[in-house]
Amino acid sequence: MQTLNQEATHVMLADDDEDDYYVFSLAVAEVPVKVLLTRAEDGEKLMRLLDEKLPDILFLDLQMPIKDGHACLREIRADKRFDKLPIVIYSSLEDLKNIEMCYREGANLYSIKPSSLGDLTAILERILLVDWKKMLYFPTFSQFVVRAS
Repeated sequence: MQTLNQEATHVMLADDDEDDYYVFSLAVAEVPVKVLLTRAEDGEKLMRLLDEKLPDILFLDLQMPIKDGHACLREIRADKRFDKLPIVIYSSLEDLKNIEMCYREGANLYSIKPSSLGDLTAILERILLVDWKKMLYFPTFSQFVVRAS
């Protein structure tokens, strides 16, 4: 767990939905990790922001305008500058086809958007307590999807 004198973890959320961003920001405020949260509302803005400042971890929605999350994931993983960037897919899509595609394309984890703030807080706590700077976690497929319980 981080203490107040430690640097904040820079979390970037790429998601066009205002309500999802608001709930995500509420959940981030509840985790025992100091977080600086930034947002990209679409895939093109995400790619511009990544060129400016790399976050410590990226939460990537698949359904975004202009450039969707799948296209962003492929572009990020094709660029060596982003090899150490942890990417958590943060999506309402629960189908196996999308989950398998994200796994194959190099996402680190897949989190299905939960229906409650408490579940989201629990998921974020588990993900943000990993020391991503010391290790880049690529789980087996059976461990790839993160759930609250």
